Amino acid sequence: MARAGLTTQRLVRAGAELADEVGFDQVTVSALARRFDVKVASLYSHLKSSQDLRTRIALLALEELADRAAEALAGRAGRDALTAFANVYRDYAREHPGRYAAARFRLDPETAAVSAGGRHAQMTRAILRGYDLREPDQTHAVRLLGSVFHGYVSLEAAGGFSHSAPDSEESWEWILDRLDALLRNWPAHADPRIS
Repeated sequence: MARAGLTTQRLVRAGAELADEVGFDQVTVSALARRFDVKVASLYSHLKSSQDLRTRIALLALEELADRAAEALAGRAGRDALTAFANVYRDYAREHPGRYAAARFRLDPETAAVSAGGRHAQMTRAILRGYDLREPDQTHAVRLLGSVFHGYVSLEAAGGFSHSAPDSEESWEWILDRLDALLRNWPAHADPRIS
């Protein structure tokens, strides 16, 4: 029998909070049961497994990030859109480190197809259309931006930039300026089969 007051949504939100506190990898159904001071078995009427819980947290994180990004991008283009988009990811990672990690959790293809991950890709491509990038360069640029944003955020979170000048904020702005310049001056795609 399900414990009164416990719902799947409440458990997933609590799991997301737990992820921010102790790390996404530490989130299990057992840890969640301890948080609610209930037996593990009482949660299985809402969650199938720790994998199911992590998947649901990942879906929540992707949705939250997509909502924030959509709001930040409204009415922006070019460098302003690029900066707003990048800052959403950086700010979210700072505020919710466990959820940010969850947003990178590998989902099965069917789950990924119905997740907010597609919205992230659409927003990135919308930004890149402002730079007049065409395929396959647009896909390369999507991967470049994701790699730079995630790499910087991950290194910053690990303290990688805290022990030398210039400060992290100055480097972040410099990187966004250089990305903007790169995208504005992206070389025309050349077919490698033509020499």
